[in-house]
Amino acid sequence: MINSILHRTMNTLSYKTVTPKAPEISKEWVLVDAENEILGRMATQVARILRGKTKTNYTPHLDCGDNVIIINAEKIRLTGKKMNDKVYVHYSGHPGGQKMNTPRIMLVKKPTYVVEEAIRGMLPKNRLGAELFRNLRVFAGAEHTHEAQQPKKININEIK
Repeated sequence: MINSILHRTMNTLSYKTVTPKAPEISKEWVLVDAENEILGRMATQVARILRGKTKTNYTPHLDCGDNVIIINAEKIRLTGKKMNDKVYVHYSGHPGGQKMNTPRIMLVKKPTYVVEEAIRGMLPKNRLGAELFRNLRVFAGAEHTHEAQQPKKININEIK
């Protein structure tokens, strides 16, 4: 009796899962200026854009996100004492080959590394995450090599 009442009141057509096909997924190019942005807050928003969570046709197992270009990565900010206390660990594979660097050192050696690692850590740890990471381009200075794609400049703080 109860099952028949529930069956009559529930509209089963409204529960269909719609998976977008490849031609339905539109990928745009987005430009983000990292100057004076806080690293973690910017990285979360960029990871959401790469993942496609800002779009209406978001699907967890597909690459629905946009391509992101980040400029001025060398001018990123870290809050608190993270510039000296945070540690990036790298291991060469040889005995005694563990190396540690702080963000202050890494911003001098390779300015894009700090931003790339922050965003990579917020993406899935599987093949999809590796595919999404390929949609990210990070540049240390204000110039970038993707003018032909006509990226749309966005303010990262205004994304909901």
